Formats: sequence, C-alpha cells, structure tokens
Amino acid sequence: TINDETVELVQPYFEMEDYTLQHGRKVCGNVAGLLSWTQAMVVFYGVNREVLPLKANLAKQEARLKVANAEKEKAQAELDEKQAELDKVQAKFDAAMKEKMDLENDAETCKRKMQAASALIDGLSGEKVRWTQQSKEFKSQIKRLVGDILLCTGFLSYCGPFNQDFRNLLLKDLWETELRAHKIPFSEDLNLISMLVDQPTISEWNLQGLPGDHLSIQNGIIVTKASRYPLLVDPQTQGKAWIINKEQGNELQVSSV
Repeated sequence: TINDETVELVQPYFEMEDYTLQHGRKVCGNVAGLLSWTQAMVVFYGVNREVLPLKANLAKQEARLKVANAEKEKAQAELDEKQAELDKVQAKFDAAMKEKMDLENDAETCKRKMQAASALIDGLSGEKVRWTQQSKEFKSQIKRLVGDILLCTGFLSYCGPFNQDFRNLLLKDLWETELRAHKIPFSEDLNLISMLVDQPTISEWNLQGLPGDHLSIQNGIIVTKASRYPLLVDPQTQGKAWIINKEQGNELQVSSV
C-alpha cells in the first residue's frame, strides 16, 4: 500500500536530526523500532519501484526466450532432418562421382588398349606378306628337311678327317648327287654351319680361342656334336688351347702321354 505520496509525506521527518535509531532508543525501544522500520520501508519502496519493472520485463523476456527456444528446437530438428537428407544425397553423389571416375578410367584404359591394338594391327598388316612367304618357305623347308638332315649327319659322321676341299667334294659332288638320284629333296644352298650351330655359340668359341674360318668352325661342330670322340691333328695347338679354355669349368685334366 505504500506509494509516492506516502513517501513524500514522511520525507520531512527523515530530515530531522532526532529521527534516528539512536535518538529513538533514548525515548522508547518500540519507537526506535518503528522509526527504523519506516526508514527501511521507504528504502524498500525505492528499490522495489525499480525492481518490479525489471521482474516484469524478466518474466516477459523469459516467456520470449521460451518461445525462441521452442522455435530453435523446432528449427534444429528440421536442420538435423535436412542434414540427414543432405548426407544421404552427398553419399549418393560421392558414389556416383566414384563410379564416374572408374568409368572414365576404364574408358581411358580401353581407349589406350584400342589404340595399341590398332597400332599393332597396322604394324602387323605389313608383316602379312612376309609371314605368307615364310609360311610357304617353312613348308618347302619341311619337305627338304630329310635330305638336309642326311647331309648334316653324313658331315658329322664322315667329314672329320678331311680338309675343306674334300669335304666339299663329298657334300656337293657325291652325296647331293645320290640324293637327286633317289629323288630325296634337300636344300641346294644348305649352310651346314648355320644348320648345326647358332651365332652366339660361334662367338663364344672365338672368345675361347677357336679361329673364325669355316674349317675351324666345322671342326668345332664335329667336336661338340659328333657321337664319337674326336682325334685332333693339331700341329699349331689351336684346337688344344680352345678345348682347354672351353672345358675349364668342367675340370678338364690334360696329359702329355
């Protein structure tokens, strides 16, 4: 029930010198209590007059905060729902991008393979004529193989003791004539060396000390290919040096007996 008029009416009393708790106690303890109570009530009124609007505003703001929090929770729920949808869509997008990259990589790989295949086909197309010719040559060579093998085996078995001229006489004049007489096909230009040994082996023999002429290479073929043990008539000791170097890894024992 205190109002501004009440406070205004008691204000002159507060300004009196003897309107204090000490002076009131001199008169009567109850009076002192009443005096202190009136002062406290005026102070309370002044404070309460400022606090009440704040309380009202606080209640109003709390109500607004409650509404805002409710709206925030609703918005957060919607945001979570949309975020979940976004995550699903993002996962689908990532999967689609990965599939796209895989397809692009596969397409690029396939393209490179096609280009390589096309280049290979183009390159091999030029070999068709040569392969056709070689196929015909192989068929002809198969037909001549019996006669060629007869000449090679005859060379290995019987030509060892003779010089180059007599070997050519046996091969060209005698054996080839017999093959023609018996109608056995053979290669007219047969190269015994290339037929019986490859070039890397010949190069290895040369490094081991074997001379590079045809007679020496033929002798090397007879030594390594013939089924019988060879007897070397070797006045220059070239064959001996070659055999020692060739068989060095096999612990060859050399005797002067």
